[in-house]
Amino acid sequence: MRDGIAWIGAHSTTASSAALPGMLGGISLPLARGVEADGFLINPGADLDQIADRTLGKDLAVPAGRRDDRSPHINRAMYGTCGDWVYVLEDWGMATWATGYRTVESMRPAPGEEILCVTLDPWNPPRKIIHAPGDGRAREAGFGEDTGEGSSLDAALHAAGAVFPSIAEVGEAAVAAYYEEHGPRLPAAVFTAVGDYCGLSIDQETVQAGDLPAVMIGWRISSPSPRWA
Repeated sequence: MRDGIAWIGAHSTTASSAALPGMLGGISLPLARGVEADGFLINPGADLDQIADRTLGKDLAVPAGRRDDRSPHINRAMYGTCGDWVYVLEDWGMATWATGYRTVESMRPAPGEEILCVTLDPWNPPRKIIHAPGDGRAREAGFGEDTGEGSSLDAALHAAGAVFPSIAEVGEAAVAAYYEEHGPRLPAAVFTAVGDYCGLSIDQETVQAGDLPAVMIGWRISSPSPRWA
């Protein structure tokens, strides 16, 4: 892989991307295979016409307006494909798929669909990895943990140094010291592992320049069904 995706983790605490034509800091990443790209975008609220237009991220502006439980949370997302995977880049704070996959029927992982999501969610820590390996069930792990499934993803997390010692293994004081020393590299290690597992490479300069197609996605948080933007 030429670029991988470790750079996304390395910039996870970089200030907002608002001044850029594309994205750089605070990017969350849902991705899927065995799912049609259009469907993966439509389920969290993208518009079919907007998908067909393939407007670049640098040319797509987020509409202004109040955001509350009665109005849709609409955010810009850039997307692309790499190998068998379709990926979505969101820098509004978390991944929209992660906010709805438990309650919105069309967003739930189905058998035969593999979905992997790295969501930062600074308002509701910890940062999470969510993996639905294709059996219709999703497993969650905080950054520094594996999913406990002994999967190939877990192996990639261990290989990248993205699994830290637990309190049960070494005690609270040792864990605190380990996180103090190694915590800053953890986001890059997590994204490295996800990139290695998926064989995924996303060019940083292309994303930063906003040269990927983009859509608005979002759904009503108080609604049991997706919000079609």
